[in-house]
Amino acid sequence: MSQKSVPDDLLPVGYIGLGIMGAPMVRNLLRGGVPVHVWARRLEQAQKLVADGATLADSFESLVASVRVLFLNVSDTPDVESLMLDEGGILTHAPSGLIVVDHSTIDPMRTRVIAERAREAGIAFVDAPVSGGERGAIDGTLTLMLGGAEADVDRVRPLLALVGRTLTRVGESGAGQIAKACNQLIIGETLVAIGEAYSLAEGAGVDPARVREALLGGFAGSKVLEMHGQRLLDDNFVPGFMAHLHAKDMGIVANTAAGLGLDLGGVERVRAALARALESGHAYDDSTILARYCVPDR
Repeated sequence: MSQKSVPDDLLPVGYIGLGIMGAPMVRNLLRGGVPVHVWARRLEQAQKLVADGATLADSFESLVASVRVLFLNVSDTPDVESLMLDEGGILTHAPSGLIVVDHSTIDPMRTRVIAERAREAGIAFVDAPVSGGERGAIDGTLTLMLGGAEADVDRVRPLLALVGRTLTRVGESGAGQIAKACNQLIIGETLVAIGEAYSLAEGAGVDPARVREALLGGFAGSKVLEMHGQRLLDDNFVPGFMAHLHAKDMGIVANTAAGLGLDLGGVERVRAALARALESGHAYDDSTILARYCVPDR
């Protein structure tokens, strides 16, 4: 897709959050011919993207005021709340009609509050968390789970198609974040199951690699078993998605479930495995490491 496929009334775009996911997503927007303005508290992060064709904003305030669509890709709920709602934040400086697209993974219920505050200020807010890890961000093959007004989601689809392959509007504001919470829950619980299965195989003197090979051809086969199951066999924990971030996300899952009066026991098993992994010094390893810690005292 080229810039010609992106309506002029969406340009230029701005981007805040230039880390392991944000930077390659910016590069894919640039490859699509989209003018991207960037800003970061750490100037060196932004300067790397300027070398790839991005425009460095003079300040946070000028970035917000000069773009039609503003992407956020930061770590946690308080970061988004601060950027959006604090005095001097996005709602203070945004022109009427700005669309904010939040790729962060944050609390779904607080997302609804942020979206409502944005609407009151004449700003559209689309929650658009992603799945696919750093590789998906680099390749432009991410899965995007979208929440927000249908018209707002449809307007930004041409931009989102430059960074993702699967774009699904799940529902109104917060629905994208609910889908992402479900994604993290399923991946986490599947990793626990794989870790337990490998422990069972090894305990019985059976090669877990051969067990994985057999299971991939049946109903137990999954992308998690295919990709992360191999990571475990290879002891490859180079991060595509860091364990401490998965722990943060599982906290969001647990808090959301508690707020809805749901007792999700599997969630706590994932959180316990992640806690043991983090306590053992694996915070910045790939979250696949949790499968090593799902069986206590293994």
